[in-house]
Amino acid sequence: MTVSKNITIMLVDDHAVVREGYRSFLEKQKNMNVIAEAADGEEAYIRFKENRPDVLVMDLSLPGRSGIETISRIRKHSLSARILVFSMHQNPTFALQAIKAGARGYVTKSSLPDVLVRAIYDVYEGNIALSADIAQALAIEKLAIDNVALEELTVREFELLRMIVDARSIEDIAKTLNVTQKTVSNCHYRIKKKLGAKTDIELTHFAIKMNIFDPLKLTGKP
Repeated sequence: MTVSKNITIMLVDDHAVVREGYRSFLEKQKNMNVIAEAADGEEAYIRFKENRPDVLVMDLSLPGRSGIETISRIRKHSLSARILVFSMHQNPTFALQAIKAGARGYVTKSSLPDVLVRAIYDVYEGNIALSADIAQALAIEKLAIDNVALEELTVREFELLRMIVDARSIEDIAKTLNVTQKTVSNCHYRIKKKLGAKTDIELTHFAIKMNIFDPLKLTGKP
């Protein structure tokens, strides 16, 4: 790969040690320069506007505003933002939602280091970049009937679904997403209608079946 200029990169991950490892690795690559970091969605949005990196490499599991919500927010601010998700989530649904939100690539953290480097170059050039495991999973997932309904959810609806099945209250969800409680309630109704669920219990069963919620890792507030 021949690049005529340094690719400026911003890293978003809530673990400082992990970011340091990525920074050290990427700055050893030719034509790559990490110019900014962020630990959560709000900081990522601010730092992006300040630094305007060529490529934003970010995790999805962030405190407060989620990675998917942050991607959508950044893309609304800048349609030219080139965002690559680098996440532990191997579920293709997360990749679909991230790309729907505006990401240009999705690489799992189980991938070889060279896959991340290649993906950064691809996203920088305006191409879609997927690690092999996600590309294969997406192809299989497309055949699932339930996934058709799940894909009908907007980015906001998908994030709100995860919060609902995680036992988050309407007040907490509204505060996190910076919207009114009425907006949350209306979105909640649309989600149930799209997924054919009459109750939150049915929503939870659906989320477990689609592997987007693990009841053993319940983190919501009572």
